[in-house]
Amino acid sequence: MSGKRVTPGFLIEAAAEDGPVGYRPRAAFEAFRERTQRFACIVAHRRAGKTVAAVWALIEAARASALERPQFAYVAPYQNQAKDVAWAYLKAFTCEFGGSLVCESELYVELENGARIRLYGADRPDRLRGLYFDGVVLDEFADFAPGAWSQVIRPTLVDREGWAVFIGTPKGRNEFWRIYEKALADPEGWYALRLKASQTGLIPAAELAALKGELSEDEYAREFETSFEAAVRGAYYASLLNAAQGEGRITRVAADPLLPVHAAFDLGIGDATAIWLAQFVGREIRLVDYVENSGVGLDWYGRALRERGHLYAPLILPHDARVRELGTGKSRVEMLQAMGFEARVLGASGVKDGIETVRRYLPRCWMDAEKCAAGLAALKHYQARMDDKRGLSLGPRHDWSSHAADALRYLMAAYEEPAMARPTVERRAGVAGGWMG
Repeated sequence: MSGKRVTPGFLIEAAAEDGPVGYRPRAAFEAFRERTQRFACIVAHRRAGKTVAAVWALIEAARASALERPQFAYVAPYQNQAKDVAWAYLKAFTCEFGGSLVCESELYVELENGARIRLYGADRPDRLRGLYFDGVVLDEFADFAPGAWSQVIRPTLVDREGWAVFIGTPKGRNEFWRIYEKALADPEGWYALRLKASQTGLIPAAELAALKGELSEDEYAREFETSFEAAVRGAYYASLLNAAQGEGRITRVAADPLLPVHAAFDLGIGDATAIWLAQFVGREIRLVDYVENSGVGLDWYGRALRERGHLYAPLILPHDARVRELGTGKSRVEMLQAMGFEARVLGASGVKDGIETVRRYLPRCWMDAEKCAAGLAALKHYQARMDDKRGLSLGPRHDWSSHAADALRYLMAAYEEPAMARPTVERRAGVAGGWMG
């Protein structure tokens, strides 16, 4: 399509000639307004104003675009989340211009020049496939599923050379941290901004002092000092995996061709299916591979296992694997058996007990850093829903990381700890009894 590419920025100044419309960015975001790079990453403390700055970036780029049918997107981990944090701002700011069309049901506004800004949720990536965008804002990117950017959103920017802004607060060293590190390493292509509450002056000192007393050290460091190193609140396995990394247990772990491989499934219906592949060697649990996909049939996973060429122990399946599907009249156990696999179906068990079992056995796990990378990223993210008022866990949050975590629970439930070898007892003359090695 014809038309020049417009670098995103804030084009409205707070001057009298602007009429009723005026936007003066906070001092912390003035450089963001003036940036020329195509991509940007903003790591900001709570209440810094990053949402307002990002919404204005979309609006002003949309108003200035000379392209045909410009399209822009504000993407949060969930569409309802995008609506809660950005929709009111988007409507209020664009109504100042006059002539904007607001569609409540589809969550978009359309400006006089035909440019459209729409809200999306990253939890439904299929809604973004096949679209094009001239600019996108990715909010709370630390909560996005791995691959949402590289596999789904990035391709939407290709033909129009669209831009992207990543904003959020850290949640450990995950994909958001890697994006920030990439931005720091490439100042020509990326704009990077990190805002700590102790430096911006945006929150009164007395309020920060009160927050320090109310939050844990990790919570305060993460939410207000933008620490990527602070532990994520409610994360079940992050500290154990960090310990494994420090102890060198996340490394290259090759499968022993003479030992069987145990494949534990979390079977999704209309959702992702995850499989952990492991070998049990004495008291060691070796996680040698990880498979996950969505939108494909069970036969795809059967082929994926066959292609790896392992000798498989009976596949480990959750308790509901015997349920017959309406379309085929067969259970997934029967389907896998028809592919030549033996299967073992676990009994029903509590999630809480399963999580504790995983915690107990993770310290004896060795994990392949490359083949298990996607699964390990999910395990680090897996966390509880928290009741902030009472400080209580409400059980696991169901999101993109749940599939890997559930599959690992099933694997650990099937693991049989080897009995400890008993020392030999010998009786010698004149000695009532003794332990002999």
